[in-house]
Amino acid sequence: MDIIQIRAGAKRNGFSLCLFGIIGLLLSALWLAWLPEWLKLAGIFLTSASLVTILIGWLKVREPVFSFELSRQHLKYLHRFGHWQLEWGNIQRVGIPRVRRGLEHQDMELIGIRLKDYEPLLASISPRLASNILMQQRPLLLQDEDCKTGQCYSETLLEKDSYKGNSGKEYRGIVAMFANRMTRIREVLGYDLFVFASEFDRSQEEFVALLNACQQQSLKDE
Repeated sequence: MDIIQIRAGAKRNGFSLCLFGIIGLLLSALWLAWLPEWLKLAGIFLTSASLVTILIGWLKVREPVFSFELSRQHLKYLHRFGHWQLEWGNIQRVGIPRVRRGLEHQDMELIGIRLKDYEPLLASISPRLASNILMQQRPLLLQDEDCKTGQCYSETLLEKDSYKGNSGKEYRGIVAMFANRMTRIREVLGYDLFVFASEFDRSQEEFVALLNACQQQSLKDE
C-alpha cells in the first residue's frame, strides 16, 4: 500500500459522549423544573456534569479521523492544531520508553521517536502544535531524578526561546522552545518525540513494530 492510515484513538466515542451530555441536560432541566427545592442541588450537579461531557465529546469530534499517515517516504502525524512530518531516514529509532518504579523498570503508555536531525521537523511543525506538545508533554520532564527528589523548580521547566540548528540556522519563539524541550527530554528518556497510546488504534508494541517495518522497507526501496 502507498499510504497506511492509523485511526485516532482520541476520537473514539466523541458522538456518544455528546449524545449522553445532551440527554443529561434534558433530564436536568426536567429535574430543576419539577422536583422540590431541596433536590435542586443534585440537578445543578447533573447539569454541570452534562456540560463537561458535551465539551469532552466535542473535543473528541474535532480530532482528525486519522492520527498518522505512513507512506513510503515519510511518517506524518495529524492533529487538530496542525501536523508534523518525518522522513524515514531521519528516524534513528522508535521504541517504548521505560521508567524506574522502585526496583523495577516499567514501560510508559506512549512511544518515543529519536531523531538524527531536528531541523526537518522544525520546518514542518506549526507553532500552534508545538505549543500544544510543550504543554502536553511537560510532565515527562518530571521523570528526571532531580524532579523526583524535589530539586526541580518550576522555572527550570521553562525552555529558552532561541535555538541554533546543526546548519547554523537560528530559531526563535515557540519552535525554538520546542527544540530545546526535545533536547532535555532526550537526556531523561532517550527520545525526542512522544506519542501517547491513546492516539493510535493498536497496542504500543504493534505500532512500534509497524513503524520499524515501514522504515526498513523504505530504506530497502532507496
